Amino acid sequence: METLAQSGLRLNLNALDYALLAMYFVTVLGVGFAVRRAISTSADFFLSGRALPAWVTGLAFVSANLGAIEILGMAANGAQYGMMTVHYYWIGAVPAMVFLGIVMMPFYYGSKVHSVPEYLRRRFNAPAHLLNAISFAVAQVLIAGVNLYALALVMRALVGWPLWLSIIVAAAFVLIYITLGGLSSAIYNEVLQFFVILAGLIPVTVVGLTKVGGMSGLFDKVRHSPLGDAGLHTWVGTGTSHNPLGASWIGIVFGLGFVLSFGYWTTNFAEVQRALSARNMTAARLTPIIGAYPKLIIPAVTVIPGLIALVTVKGLGSKAGDLQYNNAIPLLMRDLLPNGVLGIAVTGLMASFMAGMAANVSGFNTVFTYDIWQPYIRKNRSDAHYLKTGRIVTVVGVIIGIGTAFIAAGFSNIMNYIQALFAVFNAPLFATFILGMFWRRMTAWAGFWGLLAGTLAAVTNYVLYRSGVVHYGSDLDQSFWGAGIAFVTVMVVSVIVTLFTTPKPASELSGLVYGVDKIDVTGDMDAADRAWYRNPIVLGAVALVLAAALYLPFL
Repeated sequence: METLAQSGLRLNLNALDYALLAMYFVTVLGVGFAVRRAISTSADFFLSGRALPAWVTGLAFVSANLGAIEILGMAANGAQYGMMTVHYYWIGAVPAMVFLGIVMMPFYYGSKVHSVPEYLRRRFNAPAHLLNAISFAVAQVLIAGVNLYALALVMRALVGWPLWLSIIVAAAFVLIYITLGGLSSAIYNEVLQFFVILAGLIPVTVVGLTKVGGMSGLFDKVRHSPLGDAGLHTWVGTGTSHNPLGASWIGIVFGLGFVLSFGYWTTNFAEVQRALSARNMTAARLTPIIGAYPKLIIPAVTVIPGLIALVTVKGLGSKAGDLQYNNAIPLLMRDLLPNGVLGIAVTGLMASFMAGMAANVSGFNTVFTYDIWQPYIRKNRSDAHYLKTGRIVTVVGVIIGIGTAFIAAGFSNIMNYIQALFAVFNAPLFATFILGMFWRRMTAWAGFWGLLAGTLAAVTNYVLYRSGVVHYGSDLDQSFWGAGIAFVTVMVVSVIVTLFTTPKPASELSGLVYGVDKIDVTGDMDAADRAWYRNPIVLGAVALVLAAALYLPFL
């Protein structure tokens, strides 16, 4: 019998499937053209005029993260590491999203900054601002390459094109609607894509579970898989690194749950940008908290399909070819879904990659224009000049993303690659933010040297690991510890530099540091915002309780 590897990953779509895909792409481009008419200023292009309601920005917030990282990456992790993958959601996302909404958004939104790097300029100095702007821009085009590579994989499976052609064609669609409508186009399409993604992944999960005999049948088969019983638990064996994830509870709690998670969700402008586009302070605070609720249940359509692929796709996990862990979801689509349903699933998969890449590109064009071009290269130009620059930079970002997609192609599990990037770019940034936001004595140069030292520490740790000088339980364990090392390095260097430099006066820290003055989070509320069920603290607390409760069946 022909094996999956011999047959190749080719999805057999018919006319109905292609019609569904065509309808989706027409709708996406239509949104771009419709929104274009409302774009008259750079604020409209980059921040949607700060006029969007919380439910729109909240769904866009979580949809922006539902890219290749989430769909292919988490399904790959589900197949490779089992139920321990849910740590990325219940401890590695929800607490940080709640923290962002309750604690950090008042500073971001209240200070009226255009971007996360701009906050660093106002809190510290221009060198810290420029360092963060450059590192963020680099990170975004690298991560955009991951989403673009994943989208190209699906297109190759659809039409059999070579990878390079699939990457270029996939990039063209994202380029058109972001260039047309800016952030508003991205956000409205992300809301649409959120529902399309679910419509695509739910059939894979339901049909897959039916095939393996439901959840009990799946778990029984996992016990007889290479993962064994350990694949069904989340905390068993984490006293050491002898578990499927190859990480101890220290790495999971401190490295993933605190440094990597908080570093990503609270300082990644590709996410924070959605909240900055909200219509008022309450909507901005609610944005990540609303996003936390779907985040709680997304493992049902990512991790569970990964486990289904593990027990149904023979040979899954090969280092090369179509049986890589990254292909768990496409393989299930090919093997389980009938035509029509297959078209919906493929549309959902493509929507997820476009949402992820659009978030990266819109973040890149905003930071490059506002934080590199405007303050350091072309000062005091007209608003029309910066709007034009943003559109040109969008094209440049997509072209660079095409190049970085080939870097992503060299990793059999893109989640390992993504976590390595987060350890280098997000972990030191989060340490700098958290220290600067809560310690008024921290000086401007401490912000710069701490951020630089933490970034270099993370890079050094990764290079030593890849060269075999330093050993960890797994690639992910390296990322967890690398993030922790970066965090501690920032703290130590920042404290030392602060002791030998002069802090800013309190008058320059207004609205930027806790304790200097009180930020008004109620001034722009309307009547509906005052209802108890719209209180960010109440909704955030409920999300945290649910995250803890979901762990109970899988301890």
